[in-house]
Amino acid sequence: MTDYRRIMSLLLEGRSYREIGAITACSQTTIRTAKRVIDAEGLPLDRVRRLTDAEIAGLFPDGRSRVKGEYDDPDFARVVTSFKKNQHFTLLQGWRSYTSRRSVLRKYGYSQYCALFNAYVRKHDLTAVLKHEPGKTMFIDWAGDTIDLVDAITGTTTKAYLFVTVLPYSGYLWCRAFTDMRMPAWITAHVGAFEFYGGVPQLLIPDNALTASQRRERGDATRWVTDRYQQLADHYGTSVFPTNVRSPKEKAAVESGVNVVNKRVIGYLAEDVWTSLDDLNAAIGERVREINHDIRRVDGSTRWERFSLEEAERLGPLPADGFEEVEWRELKVQRNSHVTCDSQHYSVPYEHVGKLIRVRLTSSRVTGFDGQQIVCEHPRLLGRKGQYSTEATHLPDEYRNVDGLWSREWFLRRAGAYGPATALVIELLIDGRALEAQGFLDCRNVLDGLGKHNKVRLEAACQQIIDTGMTPSYTAIKRLMAVIDSDTKKPAPRRPAASTRKSSVRFEDTDGVARSGSAAPAGALVRGAEYYRRLDEQRGR
Repeated sequence: MTDYRRIMSLLLEGRSYREIGAITACSQTTIRTAKRVIDAEGLPLDRVRRLTDAEIAGLFPDGRSRVKGEYDDPDFARVVTSFKKNQHFTLLQGWRSYTSRRSVLRKYGYSQYCALFNAYVRKHDLTAVLKHEPGKTMFIDWAGDTIDLVDAITGTTTKAYLFVTVLPYSGYLWCRAFTDMRMPAWITAHVGAFEFYGGVPQLLIPDNALTASQRRERGDATRWVTDRYQQLADHYGTSVFPTNVRSPKEKAAVESGVNVVNKRVIGYLAEDVWTSLDDLNAAIGERVREINHDIRRVDGSTRWERFSLEEAERLGPLPADGFEEVEWRELKVQRNSHVTCDSQHYSVPYEHVGKLIRVRLTSSRVTGFDGQQIVCEHPRLLGRKGQYSTEATHLPDEYRNVDGLWSREWFLRRAGAYGPATALVIELLIDGRALEAQGFLDCRNVLDGLGKHNKVRLEAACQQIIDTGMTPSYTAIKRLMAVIDSDTKKPAPRRPAASTRKSSVRFEDTDGVARSGSAAPAGALVRGAEYYRRLDEQRGR
C-alpha cells in the first residue's frame, strides 16, 4: 500500500523525486500525485505528519473501487495474439495502445491493466501458449535448500539462498547465491540474469515470491506486481506474470530447474566449507556451466546448444544502462571515522566525526554525502558481518593527537582499569586489524557493552582467552562471560540433613559396667552396634 504520508513528508523536506522513489519504492507518477495534493491543499510538514489514515484516504481516493462499468474493458484477446506474433511485444505497449484508444469511459492504470491481464490468461488457460516459445519467458524462483557460509574468525554460520532462473524453451539455467531474499537481492539477481543471457525475455514468471507480487486483500485471487519489481520490468521492456500457487502446470518448468540446482549444485557444494560469498558464487558458476554445456538431454543436445542456436537471438535487447536498486540512509560518523550499515563498516574522512551524513546504497557501492558533496565511496561489503572497508587517507596521521577521536592509548588506558587480562585482550583486538581504527568499535563494545556492570567477569573471561590461546572477539568474550555467570549461579551441593531420631547407644564405663543412653558419659568407651551383636552371639553359645 502506498505510504502517501511519507511521500508528502519527503517532498516537504526538499528531497528529489529520484531519492523519494528509491526510499519509498514508488513511481514518479505517484510522487507527482502527492505533490499536486500538497499544492492544492496548502499542506505544511507538521500538518502532514498529523494526518490520520482516514484523512489520507480522503486526499487520495482509490478509483479502482468504483463500478466496473465506468471503465473501458481492454481487448486482451488481441494482446495475446500480439504476444504470439511479435517476439518483442510487451504489456506496456499493449497498455499504451489501450489508453490511446478513444472512449468516453475511464482507462485502467498500468498496474491494474497488468493484474487484469494475468487474471485473463489464467481464466482462459493460455499459460502454455505464452510460455514455451523461444525467447518468450523466464521462470524465476528461490531454491528450497540453502548452503552454509562460515565466518572464518568466529565460526558462526549464516545461510546462503540460491536464486534460480530458467528459460523453459531451451532449459538454459542461471544461479547465484545471496545472503537474504529481500528486494535488493531480488532486483540484483534479475539484473545479473539478464546480463548472463545477453537479452531480455518478454515475460517474467516468478514463483509466488512476496518481493514479486502480493494480494491487495486477503482472499483476493488477483496478484499485484510490487511497485519496485514493476519498475524493473518497465526499465527492461518486459512484463511480469506471477504464477498461481495452486497451479502445478504453471510451476513445472521452474520447479524442474530448481530440482536440477538442488541436485547438481547444492548437492555437490553443501559438504564443503565456504567462508566467502564470492568463492561460493564462483563455484556455483562452474557447476552451472557444466549443467548448461556438458550434460546432454534425451535429444542429444545441451541446454547451451539449443539456447545459442534457437533462443538467444529471440531475446529483447538489453538497455544501455542496467537497473540499479538504490536505498538512502542517514548515518552518524562514529569516533573511529566509520559509519556502520547492515553490520558492515565504511570509513569517512575524520573531519566528519560526529556528523550525520546521507549514505546511498546500491548492490555494489556505498557512497557518503555531506550535502551534495561526495565524501566517501566504497565497494559494498557482503557476506560475513563486521567487515571493514577503510581508506587510510580518511584517518588522521597520528590518531592519538586528534581530540574527540578514539585511539589505541585511550582504549588501553580504559582497559587497564578492568585488569591486566582485559588490557591484553584489548591490545590483541586492535593489533588483529589491518588498521588500528578498525578494531576500535569492537573495543568499545567489549568495554562499554560487556564490562560496564561486569568488570570481574570480563577480566575472568579475558584471562580464559589468554590461557587457552583463543582468537579474541566480542562474540567469544560474551560467550565465555555467559558460561562464567552460569557457573557462579549454580547452587552449592546440599548436605543431607542430620537425623532427629534418638538412638539408644550402649556405653561401657571404665569400670566395665554397660549402660544405655543417648549421650556418652565423660570417660566412657563408645562401642558400635556390631561389637555388641557379636558379643551376644558369643554369650549364647
